Amino acid sequence: MENKKYKLLTVVGARPQFIKAAPLSKAIMESENLEEVMVHTGQHYDYALSRQFFDELGLPTPQYNLEIGSARHAVQMGQILIKLDAVLDIEKPDMVIVFGDTNSTAAAAIAAAKNNIPLAHVEAGLREWNKMIPEEINKLLTDAVTDLYFCPTQTGVDNLKKQGITQNVFNTGDIGIDLIVNNLDKIEQHKTVLENLQIAEKKYYFVTIHRAANTDDFEKLKQILTALKTLAEENSPVIFPIHPRTKAAIEQFGFQNLIKNPHLKIINPVGFWDTQALIRNAKMVITDSGGVVKEAYFHQVRCIIPDTQIEWIEAVEEGWTYLTSAKADKIIERVQHFSTPSFIPSGVQSHFLGNGMAAKQIVTAISDFFIRY
Repeated sequence: MENKKYKLLTVVGARPQFIKAAPLSKAIMESENLEEVMVHTGQHYDYALSRQFFDELGLPTPQYNLEIGSARHAVQMGQILIKLDAVLDIEKPDMVIVFGDTNSTAAAAIAAAKNNIPLAHVEAGLREWNKMIPEEINKLLTDAVTDLYFCPTQTGVDNLKKQGITQNVFNTGDIGIDLIVNNLDKIEQHKTVLENLQIAEKKYYFVTIHRAANTDDFEKLKQILTALKTLAEENSPVIFPIHPRTKAAIEQFGFQNLIKNPHLKIINPVGFWDTQALIRNAKMVITDSGGVVKEAYFHQVRCIIPDTQIEWIEAVEEGWTYLTSAKADKIIERVQHFSTPSFIPSGVQSHFLGNGMAAKQIVTAISDFFIRY
């Protein structure tokens, strides 16, 4: 008798989820008893706009595109719930898999629970302990109905334990690191992006700013841009791939003068491999992106976060990452501190993000789940 194939329905809708889904899709494809149906919600990008990411990361073409687009949080989640419910009725998957903490994640988790379909959460257990943050609500909603918890760190495991969740909890390491660990040669090949931008290794700052808490706040965005302008005026190249939300906010607030400096290079968003090459060869990273924080840590590049909290507390505790809040003087002060010859992180990393084998561990745990249940 032929082995049964279990159908996994994976849900993505934002760039960080494409990065997490890529190694998992590959591992599912290589498994003997699992098959994948991918749903793209279109929360941040419709498939036409995100095709570059899919092609670059080797992701399969999604079988469904819900084409949700931007909307208020509750409206966006409601639309995902309605459209995804119809997909679940058609596909009748054996499990739904969600990634991270977006509205797509929480909406898909609720849809799976309402249809009595087992749910796996990749990047479970992370907390910022602040319900004013939309992503925190999504984390709590998702983990409340999850059946398989795949935590990227021991901190995630510990957080779930505090909530009384100890069954089917796995510390797999961070699945986004799988892509980097297994493609260091490709990242090296993409160092040509430095030549294209006319910058030298370890002589520039790499910056990403996109969180609504920073871009939608007049004073916070002004402070961050002022800090970048100060760095640029010191003749240090600042490479700033600009997010559409950030670009729109700069125009709305009239901050164009803060980014007018030949050393402040505002560029269009770049692909994953170019981003890794730029992070790996930077002298410092300034970002409000949790993904970039992780990647900077892996590449052993010091990182400044213009915020007051972060999920990846291990990177802070080990001295590679520092929270400054969105204040220009604090950002510049930390840049200067990180730049002094006397400041050196311990040099020893705990490798809390894992060893690049998360996808295989997740696939094994899912297969075992079906055998047990």
